[in-house]
Amino acid sequence: MSASTSKSAGNADGAPHAFDYYYRPGMALRPWPQRSTGNRELWDSARRDFVEPMVAAARLSSPGPLVGVVADHQWQGDELMDDVVLAFRRIGMAEGRRMLEQALDHGIETVPDAPAELVRLFAALDNPPAWHDLQRWERGRQVWINASFAGKAGMAVMDALATFVGNDVSTATGATRRFINDYQRRMFESYTWFWNVTRESAMDRHSPFFKDTVKVRLMHSQVRAGLRRAWGEESFERNGCPISCTAMLMGAISFGILPMLVDLAHGRKHSHADLDDAMIYWAHISYVFGVAEEVIPTTAADGIELLNYYLPYTGGPTEATVEMSEAAAANLSDEDGNLTLKGRAVTGPLLAMMAYFGGEPAVRALVATTPARDIPIAGWVRLIGLLVIANVWVNRLFDKLPFRSARLRRRAAKGDRFWRLNVLTSRAAAKRKGILTTPYDHHDTTS
Repeated sequence: MSASTSKSAGNADGAPHAFDYYYRPGMALRPWPQRSTGNRELWDSARRDFVEPMVAAARLSSPGPLVGVVADHQWQGDELMDDVVLAFRRIGMAEGRRMLEQALDHGIETVPDAPAELVRLFAALDNPPAWHDLQRWERGRQVWINASFAGKAGMAVMDALATFVGNDVSTATGATRRFINDYQRRMFESYTWFWNVTRESAMDRHSPFFKDTVKVRLMHSQVRAGLRRAWGEESFERNGCPISCTAMLMGAISFGILPMLVDLAHGRKHSHADLDDAMIYWAHISYVFGVAEEVIPTTAADGIELLNYYLPYTGGPTEATVEMSEAAAANLSDEDGNLTLKGRAVTGPLLAMMAYFGGEPAVRALVATTPARDIPIAGWVRLIGLLVIANVWVNRLFDKLPFRSARLRRRAAKGDRFWRLNVLTSRAAAKRKGILTTPYDHHDTTS
């Protein structure tokens, strides 16, 4: 495949856009897409409180080389899996899914007549990058799980705000309509995946959790292909690639770094080695998830710099923000469109937690068109702050106890408790809808 002419999956018929190709080292970097990211102040609070203080002063004035390459990758998706989606469209999705499952379970060499695109994908999956170190990955997993409950909550809040408010993610998520039409399955699948990647050996090649990660990766490429066709070249020219490599990377960095940054901001210490190992842990997850290797940071310093630089460009809110937030608010409102007593009791603390970590401007943008738009949260924000401080303080006390390594191993034995709790609650809601499994095949008809 030509380095300069390979087309992203789902490209409309006709000549490709001048920037519609996959980057190769040495190429000139593509400029920022035309899209207006607007409302940079929405994300200033989280960046200022948790991220920027950890960026070296030299990096603030002179960004490192990854920044430009990550900007460039807003024009491309996941080359290997996007090509697989094109191949599956050619041979039929049912046959393609069968081949993928066979290769995941028994190896690509057991798949007769496998398309070249699938062979290339498994060549990458079967051969991790040189920087992947099993011992550091496992230590990074343990260190990441050891971040406080408050830190995990802060990360989950920022993920939710990016999903519902941020320009890139909310637009793509809204287009699938899964948060509106299939909310219970969507949350059960998401929380299950998050918990599973915190499990021991989650990224071992033949782990069931590794296989699920590849299936989620396929879903992203299927949606990307469908959006490329539905939105056309005009959207690509203005906005870049939907569910871009950059968007996937920034999600992985925020998952990997934010819990520990919240801890640091509240006085808990994490060594540079701890932060670097946590980044290595999420770096390999990013690689298996389909992020291009050349933009994956393998040090915490690079990851934090990227997060600090790109967080203000999250943008939003979008039309999808309005639709998704109004659908969510409808579940807490009466027939006149006013919040019920239960709705007010739930919404106040929830919005306060989101405001504490993500900033009130982002939260007000989220609920601007809902009955919750004027609900007072200042008192709740102060209470959330006290709870966060107390939770981090308890973790600081435990850090002073002996036998830290043994405690880390024990705490991480069954994966992360925060995400395990989310799985239990989402599983109960999904079960009431008759949803019992997470096959990650929802978009087999999308691409």
